[in-house]
Amino acid sequence: MGQLDGRTISLDARISGADMDFVSHAHSDHIAAVKKSEAMLCSRQTAELISVAYGISPKLATEVPRGIKLLDSGHMLGAKQLYIEDCNTGGSTIYSGDFQIMESVTSKKIEIKHADSLIIDSTYPDPDIRFDAREEVETALAKWTARAVKYGIVLFKAYAMGKAQELIRILNEAGITPVVNKKISAINRVYVSDGIRLSYVSAYDDESDYEEVLKDNFVAVVDSRNFDNLASAVGYAHRKRVYTAIATGFAKSFRFNVDAQFGLSDHADFKQSTDYIDAVSPKKIYTYGSNKEVFAKNLSREGYNAEPYNSKYAMLKVG
Repeated sequence: MGQLDGRTISLDARISGADMDFVSHAHSDHIAAVKKSEAMLCSRQTAELISVAYGISPKLATEVPRGIKLLDSGHMLGAKQLYIEDCNTGGSTIYSGDFQIMESVTSKKIEIKHADSLIIDSTYPDPDIRFDAREEVETALAKWTARAVKYGIVLFKAYAMGKAQELIRILNEAGITPVVNKKISAINRVYVSDGIRLSYVSAYDDESDYEEVLKDNFVAVVDSRNFDNLASAVGYAHRKRVYTAIATGFAKSFRFNVDAQFGLSDHADFKQSTDYIDAVSPKKIYTYGSNKEVFAKNLSREGYNAEPYNSKYAMLKVG
């Protein structure tokens, strides 16, 4: 339980007794505190995305305690790191949340700041998993799509928030305007209102060329859980071959039941994480998340002063 002028802050979790709840970004596995929170700390974009995607109106903190700063994390629109400086001791702590050090086409570049302690995301704890340069992945994705759509319909499966918008932007830069479903369309509008250019068509947007686009071969980005059934239904309805694809960092670890998979991640891999750690230069590292034990062990083998974060309460301890 972290204390700031007698107040405590939870970290992407619903914890009884927290005075304030930090929500790093709007992905569903990070918003557990939102419904109950009386003082949520997050970016404006995160609050908007939560409202649009989940129908929840967050109760935002009316003031930000002295010593707190929100730093861009590079993960997705509105994603932030939490920086806290103890105004009494001068000690500082960063909670990274999900982060990415390679620049994305739809999120701001990560902000790096020195801190004495670092609580770091552990999504990719294995040193053997390394992501290719984003430019290479984006080029390969665009070339494959342009070739496949000549012969049929292309369906990309993607998370509705974050990954879908990144895919749309990559396809746009290759001259492709994809079709999207209702949920992705709603989230797209938040991105567009924040100045991120996205060109897409949807049955749920006014003045959309949706029906015209469907007359020919097309590319679609969807978040359907019944993706295989959807692909079959689309092929049957249009009497065309359907090519399926996915873009995710887990493509480096798993084989998906699709025609093509691309290792496009909005997280940092192990090497990128150590580069981030070196830039922050903390005295102590606490690994956070489901892979925290493995990540701490692998970091320790590399000579870092790391241990799993005691997330029994998932609250930040300061001072």
